[in-house]
Parts: sequence; C-alpha cells; structure tokens
Amino acid sequence: MQLLKDMIMNKGKVREGNILKVDSFLNHQMDIKFFNEMGKEFKRRFEGQKIDKILTIEASGIGIAAIVSQYFDYVPVVFAKKTESLNLDKEVYESEVHSFTKKKTYKVRVGKQFLNEGENILIIDDFLAKGCATKGLIDILNQSKANLVGVGIVIEKGFQEGRSVLEEMGVRVESLAIIEKFEDGKVVIK
Repeated sequence: MQLLKDMIMNKGKVREGNILKVDSFLNHQMDIKFFNEMGKEFKRRFEGQKIDKILTIEASGIGIAAIVSQYFDYVPVVFAKKTESLNLDKEVYESEVHSFTKKKTYKVRVGKQFLNEGENILIIDDFLAKGCATKGLIDILNQSKANLVGVGIVIEKGFQEGRSVLEEMGVRVESLAIIEKFEDGKVVIK
C-alpha cells in the first residue's frame, strides 16, 4: 500500500535493535483518516471472505481492528488481554506470547463467550516480526474451534521469520507494507 510506505519513509524512525518507531501515526498517536485507508485496503484484500469477528491483541492492534470492522459490516472486534483483571471472566482461552520489542512474555486471554466454534475470524495486528503474537492468537482460535480466515498485518518485518512460520502453518498473510531491511538507519521497503 503506497500511502503506508510513504508514511513509513516520511515519519518512521529506526531505533537501535531494528525497532521501527511509527508512533506518530500508528501505535501511539493514531491518524484516523489514514487508518480508514488501511481499513479499505484490508477489505479489498479479504473481499468475498465471510468474516464473523476480528481478533487482535491489546493495545496497538485495537485501533486498526476497530476501523477494519467498519468495512466488514461492523463485525465485533475481540482483543486478547495481556493482563489479569478482576473483571475478566474465569472461563478464558489462554496462550503465551513473547513480545520482541518489550522483551517480555505475556499470557494473553480471551473470554470464552467471545469466540465460538465455527465462527470465521480475521486476525488484524499492527506488526509482524517473529510471529509470536499471531501464533498465540491462532492458538486461542484453535482452542475455541473457530476458523481462521487470514491475518492482516499493517507492517511486516520481512527480514524476520514471522511470515514463513505462519505460512508453514497454512495461514494466509496479507501485509500492507513489508520492510526488507534497515540499512544505515533507513528503512528499505519491498
């Protein structure tokens, strides 16, 4: 998606450890007009697929997932929670997820009443690197016996193994921008 590539090139910053900082438009401050364009693009890519719900992980995936929902007839958005809470039901699907950027492992949870057997689920997230978060969400879907339609990613780090891990599992992956590499503090996009 050219608009996203332009945003990354103009506003993204490369930090130490191959971290791409896109907080000015994606995962701290959200550019809603831009999010709407991404929502339209995900609709185009998953056109004709029956989507019952969208699944993401807190926190950065929630904004884009909510916008994408508009283009799939406002289906519910479910997000996996990273923290235990008194208001989270006791009956949950749970999986472990390791965060590349936070260098931390979380147990993510979704209340069992929000994912049902046979539902068609689209996973949406902001980044794909090693695939840990997405694999955790797929594990939760498998526990619920829901069907995975595909995975929509805003920015994929193509030089890491996330896509290949997911494709080996038979998962359809649609990324709006794929980073080929970071070179001399600059982003090289496929």
